[in-house]
Amino acid sequence: MTSLRPLTSTFAMSLAMVPAWAQSAPAPALSLELNAAQPSDRGCRLTFVVNNALGADLSKAAFEIALFNEAGVVDRLTVLDFKDLPAGKTKVTRFDLAGADCGKLSRVLINSATECAGTGVEPAACMRGLKISTKTAIAFGV
Repeated sequence: MTSLRPLTSTFAMSLAMVPAWAQSAPAPALSLELNAAQPSDRGCRLTFVVNNALGADLSKAAFEIALFNEAGVVDRLTVLDFKDLPAGKTKVTRFDLAGADCGKLSRVLINSATECAGTGVEPAACMRGLKISTKTAIAFGV
C-alpha cells in the first residue's frame, strides 16, 4: 500500500496543473434579476438588473411576461422591452405596470423572448442563455 502513495500524489499534482485554457469557459448567459417591486402612481413599478454575458451586443431584447395575482391566476400578459444590452454590461431598467397592484402580484413568468437581436446573435440565444433570479418575495421564473 505504501508504494501507491507516491503514484497517487503524482496523479493528484498532475490534475492540479491542468492549463487554464483547458478548463471550460462559463456558458453564455443573459442574467435577469427581478430586483424590486414598488407601488407607483401608475400601478406597480418592477425594477430589473440585467447582465449581458452572451458575448455579443444585443441591439434589442424584449420578453413577454405573465403576471399572476395572489390566487395564482394570470392577471395579464405584457411585453417588457429592455432595448439595447451591450455585451459585458450590467443595466438597471424599470417598468411601470399601469393598474397593477404590487401587493397582489405573486408570480412573474417569462413566457418567451419576443425580440432578441444583435450582430452574431441567433434569436433563440436570449431564452437559451436566460438565468433568472429575484430579490423580492415574488416568484420569478421561466
